[in-house]
Amino acid sequence: MNNVQVLQNVEENFQTFRILDEKGEVVNQDAMPDLTDEQLQELMRRMVYTRIWDQRAISLNRQGRLGFYAPVAGQEATMIGTQYALDKEDWILPGYRDIPQLVFHGLPLYQAFLFSRGHVAGNRIPEGVNVLMPQIIIGAQIIQTAGVAMGLKRNGNKNVAITYTGDGGSSQGDFYEGLNFAGAFKSPAIFVVQNNRFAISTPVEKQTAAKTIAQKAVAAGINGIQVDGMDVLAVLAATQQARVDALEGTPTLIESLTYRYGPHTLAGDDPTRYRTKELDTEYQEKDPLVRFRLFLENKKLWNEDMENEVIEQAKADVKEAISQADKEPKQKVSDFINNMFEELPSNLKEQLEEYTAKESK
Repeated sequence: MNNVQVLQNVEENFQTFRILDEKGEVVNQDAMPDLTDEQLQELMRRMVYTRIWDQRAISLNRQGRLGFYAPVAGQEATMIGTQYALDKEDWILPGYRDIPQLVFHGLPLYQAFLFSRGHVAGNRIPEGVNVLMPQIIIGAQIIQTAGVAMGLKRNGNKNVAITYTGDGGSSQGDFYEGLNFAGAFKSPAIFVVQNNRFAISTPVEKQTAAKTIAQKAVAAGINGIQVDGMDVLAVLAATQQARVDALEGTPTLIESLTYRYGPHTLAGDDPTRYRTKELDTEYQEKDPLVRFRLFLENKKLWNEDMENEVIEQAKADVKEAISQADKEPKQKVSDFINNMFEELPSNLKEQLEEYTAKESK
C-alpha cells in the first residue's frame, strides 16, 4: 500500500457524525443522547438566548457601549452543546468568541461585557467558576489546556479541561504541540475546533491539504471526530463521549463543522468580500436553531410562546448586565500601573506618582 492509499484510508475514517438533518428529523437514532424533555428544552432555551444576546451585543457595540466583540450567530449548537456536556468542575479555556460557554458555566454576563470593554474587572473570575478568560493569542489556549489537564490528572481530579479555537487556530504551531503533549501524557483534555470555514478571510481549503481537521488527531495518538456543528444533539453526544474517553486517558480532538453568519469580529471585517451569497444561503438553511426547533415542535416540546418568553428574558438580562457594567468605576492609568506588578520598579513608581497627581485634580 503506497502513501496515497494510506492517507485515503485515514481520511475515510472521518465521516461527519450527525443525529439531526436540516429538517429536524432524526437520522441516527442509536446515537441519540439520553436527555429528558426538560433537558431538550433547556438546550433550545440556551441557543435562543444566545442568538438574542448576540444581536443585542452587536447593537451595543455599534452604539459604542461595548468594545471588542466576535459575533457567534450560527455557532450556537457547538458552543451550547459542548458546554452542556460538561461537569461544573470541568475547566473551560476559551478563545475570544467563546463567551457563551463561559456565561453558561457560571461567569456573570456583566463581567463578559466588561471583558469586551477591556476592563480589569471583567477578568476577576468568581470563586468556583472554573474558567480562564478568553485567549486573544490564536492557539495559545491549546497549550494551556494541555497543561491544565495535566494538572487535573496529577491532582487526582476526575474532571477534564476543554478548549476552543477556530479552523485558523489549527494552523498554529501551538495546536500540534498541545495535542501531542496531551496525547503523550494521557491528559484529560478535549480540543474543539469550530470550523466555520474561514480564518477571518482565509478559506479552510487554503489553510491545509488535509480533507478534515479531525484527522490531525492521528499524528498525536488521540481520538478525532468530525461532527455536524450545527446539530446540537450530535455535538452534545460527541462531547459526552469525549469526556468519558478523556477521563480514561485518551484526549479527543473534535472538529465541529459550523458557520458564522456575521463578520469575524466587529473591528472592521467585511465578510461579503470573501464569502458568496450562495454559501451564506447554504448554511442559513442548516441553521442550528431552525433545525432543533423543528425537532422539538414535532415532539410537542416547543412553541412560539416559549420562544418569545426566552427572547424577552434575554433582552432583559442584557439590559441589566450592561447597566451593571456601566456602574463599574472607569479605569485610570494609575490602575494599569498598579495592576502590572506586585512591587513596582523605580521607573513605574515615577510614572505612578505623575499620573496619580494628574488624576487627583
